[in-house]
Amino acid sequence: MSVLELRDVSKIHGSGAAQVTALRNVDLSVGPGEMVAVMGPSGSGKSTLLTIAGSLESPTDGEVLISGNALSTMSADELAALRRRSIGYVFQDFNLLPGLTAAENVALPLELDGTSARRARAAGLLALQRLDLADRAGHFPDQLSGGERQRVAIARAVVGERRLLLADEPTGALDSSTGEAVMRLIRSACKQGVAAVVVTHDAQAASWADRVVFLRDGRVTDGTATPPGPESLLAPGPGR
Repeated sequence: MSVLELRDVSKIHGSGAAQVTALRNVDLSVGPGEMVAVMGPSGSGKSTLLTIAGSLESPTDGEVLISGNALSTMSADELAALRRRSIGYVFQDFNLLPGLTAAENVALPLELDGTSARRARAAGLLALQRLDLADRAGHFPDQLSGGERQRVAIARAVVGERRLLLADEPTGALDSSTGEAVMRLIRSACKQGVAAVVVTHDAQAASWADRVVFLRDGRVTDGTATPPGPESLLAPGPGR
């Protein structure tokens, strides 16, 4: 069963003369352990696809399913629980809370979902340890480098039993070395069965994906492209 499935999804913003079609009849399926890169020019609908996939907004037409469950049949509370438990987001600006430490930021989704503070913190510390950030757990976001903040955001996105990881330009503000490390971390999550959708303009980042979906004017122009392995661009490769 696919973790994420978009069926004939369209999204229209506005009406009349101000109407803009962001997505047109998009079909996309992402299985467990699979990474799909989404590429395309600015304004092609990449970010809209990501927000709809993550239930942050609803399509105008079509259906979105996560682990076989149609989002259109869920209540607002059920959608909120789904986002807390099953979907992890990595935003361009990280979206870390400045008043919380790295460990507290990572543990927050679990605590919001009812996990005890002690268990949530233990899970958060383990996620940070896996990303070589255990020694930064007590630091606040403004005490971390850009690469460290990005890794904290990824730890928060995969902590717990997340099955879907959605990343918007996860390497956009990073140098090539740190960007490679971030993609390696996302690839590692996929090896644990997480499905990932990565919006990127970076061909090197896209090379880590199993396949690339190209968007233009809200339409999928090619959803079957298989990028060259990262080992052909980056050394060493992740070894899928």
